[in-house]
Amino acid sequence: MGCGSCGTGKPGGCKSNGGCSSGACNRLNVHDWLRDLPIDNVESQCKVVEVSFKQGSRKEFYKNTTSQLFEKGDYVTVEGVNGFDVGEVSLTGELVRLQLKKRGTDEFNPDMKKILRPSADREIETFKISKSREADILARSRTHATHLKLAMKLSEVEVQADGKKATFFYTADDRIDFRELIRIFAGEFKLKVEMRQIGIRQEAAKLGGIGSCGRELCCSTWLHDFKSVNTTAARYQNLSINQTKLSGQCGRLKCCLNFELDTYLDALQGFPDYADTLQTAMGQAFLIKKDIFKNLMWYTLPNNTKHYPLTIDRVVEIKKLNQQGIVVDELQAVEVTSGKPKEVEPSFVDVVGQISLRSLEKNDRRRRDQQRGPGNYNDRSNDRNNGPRNNNGPRPNNGPNNGPRNNNGPRPNNGPRPNNGPSNNRPPQGNNQGGGQGPA
Repeated sequence: MGCGSCGTGKPGGCKSNGGCSSGACNRLNVHDWLRDLPIDNVESQCKVVEVSFKQGSRKEFYKNTTSQLFEKGDYVTVEGVNGFDVGEVSLTGELVRLQLKKRGTDEFNPDMKKILRPSADREIETFKISKSREADILARSRTHATHLKLAMKLSEVEVQADGKKATFFYTADDRIDFRELIRIFAGEFKLKVEMRQIGIRQEAAKLGGIGSCGRELCCSTWLHDFKSVNTTAARYQNLSINQTKLSGQCGRLKCCLNFELDTYLDALQGFPDYADTLQTAMGQAFLIKKDIFKNLMWYTLPNNTKHYPLTIDRVVEIKKLNQQGIVVDELQAVEVTSGKPKEVEPSFVDVVGQISLRSLEKNDRRRRDQQRGPGNYNDRSNDRNNGPRNNNGPRPNNGPNNGPRNNNGPRPNNGPRPNNGPSNNRPPQGNNQGGGQGPA
């Protein structure tokens, strides 16, 4: 994570602007919760300071022989190889002793390097110039390694602050003869070259990245030591042996497979041993998995794809009966519920016939009247309330029949209707009483 995630507006931890409050400018940081406590005895205080280089990519311990107190984020000049180097203070005080104990380093080791002085402006400027060369040196060194056809991968280059030495970190499966490569590097870059081989996991820690969980890699944030991981840890946790899902950014098995392994091992102590098979009347039942959260053991029978969950007590009981030569008739599987509430299917109501077209037409007519204007809508409303609608104009295609319809007798036939073809010449059939339609 960079300083852009601090959310404080102007990033305070970039370059020489001060210490970042979130500690995101450096990796593998330790929160100094003893920082604000007063110091009782200055003589008994830890004289070792943790200094980080290349934004936490590398951290080392240096002895503070001066009487000056350093704070987190201060630039200090330390002993280098035939020169000096500039680093950033990452931890001071009593917590350094805990880190020394974790790393197995002696606090009073006479061979421990020392802090020379607080970095001056000129030393910091030289340090920035040397760091700006690292990207170009890395690109050109990879080109030379490719031309020499060396089976190695250069992952990172770290140039000393005084510009006299460069450390090349690389990964390789076999031993590499890079004597010719070192001569090319020394002649082109004018530096003292040191080649340091690292593992695949250390390379992922230096480069960083986002894991499948959506968070930063553990090796680049807090994980210091790398323990061996094998597929047995996945089997204890009932995980499918899928190399793609179990591998991390480095291509090796994920380190987080070991995080919950102890919890699973403690829970598996309550399960019976040597219960991989059970003898039943339907055949031999085979164990396929163990559910430590529900204390169930799942078995399957031959020629049957159904899975039978059994309790631990039932498995122990069947195992004792099998040792006595007794074959059980059935497994007595328990019913397993998912624990989720069942979804209620929505009920549908038949609304056919409840909504008439006349009500829809009335709503459409009212909506059109409102869009035309409030005046027209009020006028039409008044016309409906005052009386029947007056139609003074003749209706098309109706002939002279403009008067009221007589419901007491047959409808008069005034002649053939236009555009109806020869069917208008047919004589009327019967009398239409009660206001029915005229002849067709």
